[in-house]
Amino acid sequence: MAKIFCIANQKGGVGKTTTTVNLAAGLAKVGQRVLMVDLDPQGNATMGSGIDKRKLELSVYDVLLETATVAQARVQSAKLVDAGCGYDILGANRELAGAEVEMVELERREKRLKTALALVDHEYDFVLIDCPPSLSMLTLNGLCCAHGVIVPMQCEYFALEGLADLVNTIKQVHANLNKDLSIIGLLRVMFDPRITLQQQVSDQLKARFADKVFDTVIPRNVRLAEAPSYGVPGVVFDAASKGAQAFVTFAQEMVDRIQDSKPN
Repeated sequence: MAKIFCIANQKGGVGKTTTTVNLAAGLAKVGQRVLMVDLDPQGNATMGSGIDKRKLELSVYDVLLETATVAQARVQSAKLVDAGCGYDILGANRELAGAEVEMVELERREKRLKTALALVDHEYDFVLIDCPPSLSMLTLNGLCCAHGVIVPMQCEYFALEGLADLVNTIKQVHANLNKDLSIIGLLRVMFDPRITLQQQVSDQLKARFADKVFDTVIPRNVRLAEAPSYGVPGVVFDAASKGAQAFVTFAQEMVDRIQDSKPN
């Protein structure tokens, strides 16, 4: 049975999509079966995984409206398979923006993704969901089916305020819709140890959240930033870069955490 994780942060521009596609590629590289779900109408995670969102015959939009199954809509990128980092992609495009309005009148509107993933979760070790920055019906669908939330965050002052908002949202969803939901961990991204403020915020995070802060730190890295323009994760674009190596390390940390949490 797959472990389902949302990559979420209500603050935009913190590297959610970069984290999602590189963690997916990293997990695939260390031998895990992965499905990446793009819940953002911008479709950046789809494009960043080597899939042209404009050419998708079926997408997560069709899955949410129950006109297609995950098995019918998922695709794979030849670029990723050739690099030994292949994972399945449930892609998104601009159609998804209309799903918000169309789902308002539907039954089980916040549980539709959960129902769809239940049919295929035995085929995967991990399902990673890239959520939009706002708390929308799409984000709610992600949170309702997830076992936990991975929060990528920059070590800056305003990031702490955004984290407080996200924690409150997760508490509300946990109380009303998904008893399994919790924060799995905080991932420090775009980190530059030379900046004193970033080091101070990092220390504050570790003091407040202790083992909820992942050991792995993703450095600020030009190669990770360049990779989306080539339609591949940084782990594939330049496997030798510090950013790529950090994400593979993070993927192994995730696998180890899951194994350690399993009952003997």
